Amino acid sequence: MKKIFTLVFAVLFTISAFAQDDTDEDQGSVIQNLTPSKLIGKGQVDIKWFNNLFTQTRAADSNGDVSTIDRENFFTSTLEAFYGVSENRRVSVGAILEFRSNTVGGRGALDVFSFDGERGSARSGLTNIAPSVKFVPFKSLSNFSVQSSLFISLIGDESDADGVFLDQDGFTLQNRFFYDLPLGSTKEWQLFFDLNTEFNFGDEEDSFANNSLRLIPGVFLSYFPSSKFTVQGFVQHFQLIDLGNEFEQDLTALGAGAKYQLTKTLNLEVLFSGFVRGNDTGLGESYNLGLRYVL
Repeated sequence: MKKIFTLVFAVLFTISAFAQDDTDEDQGSVIQNLTPSKLIGKGQVDIKWFNNLFTQTRAADSNGDVSTIDRENFFTSTLEAFYGVSENRRVSVGAILEFRSNTVGGRGALDVFSFDGERGSARSGLTNIAPSVKFVPFKSLSNFSVQSSLFISLIGDESDADGVFLDQDGFTLQNRFFYDLPLGSTKEWQLFFDLNTEFNFGDEEDSFANNSLRLIPGVFLSYFPSSKFTVQGFVQHFQLIDLGNEFEQDLTALGAGAKYQLTKTLNLEVLFSGFVRGNDTGLGESYNLGLRYVL
C-alpha cells in the first residue's frame, strides 16, 4: 500500500510538471477560481487524493463527560476522480474510493501506516466505492453545487472477532451542498459553506450507524496573500440522528489549514482540526494532507 501511495503522488506530479506553469497572478489559480462549489468544463478531469489521520486518547459519554482511553488511530485515504460532461460546466460524473487503516490498544499514531494487520489491534483495507455525480442545479447560481454519491461497503464485518472496528458496514447516500461567497471587491477573502448529509441504511445488526442520518455543516474562511497561496480557518459540527437504530452522537471541531498551487495543474492542501466537544464519541485531533490535479 505504501507503494500505491507513492505511485499516485509521482504520477500526478509528473503529469503536472509537463504542463506549462503560466498561471497569471491577475487571473488567479485553481485554488482561487475552482473552489469546491465550481465545476470543471467538458473534457476536463479533476482528481483529488485526500488523506486523514484521526488520533484520540479521550472519549465523551452521552452526557459529554470526558475520560481518558488508550490511544486509537483511524486513517482514511480517499481518491476522487471526476470528468466534466457539460459544455456549460454544470455536470460532472465520477467515482470515489476509500481505503482505511485503524489501530487500537494504545499503539502509536503512525502505526496505521504499518498495515500489519496485527490481531486484536489493527485492521486495514479498501472499504467503500461510490459512483458520484456533481451538478449545478441553478444556471444563475454557478457558485452553488451539489455532489451526490452512493457509498457501497466492500467489507464483510464492521468489527472483527477481537472487536477492532474498520468502517461502517452498509450503504450511505451522501449529498453535499457547496456554496462559496467572495468577500469584498477583490479575491483576497472567500467564505465557503459545506453541508454534508449522509443517510445510512442497511441491516441494523451490521452497523451502529445503519438507519441514521448524519449532518455535517461547515464554514470556512479563506485569505489569499497571493493567488497561489491561501490560509483558512474553519468550524464543523457532526450530528448523527437516530432514525430507528437507537444511537445518536454529536461533536464539534475547530481547525486551520493552507493550500498552495504547486503547478498550474497540481495543488497541495494541509489541514489540522481538534475535536473540542462531543457526546458518545471520541475526542482527538485530525491531520490531513491532500493533492488535487485538474487538467
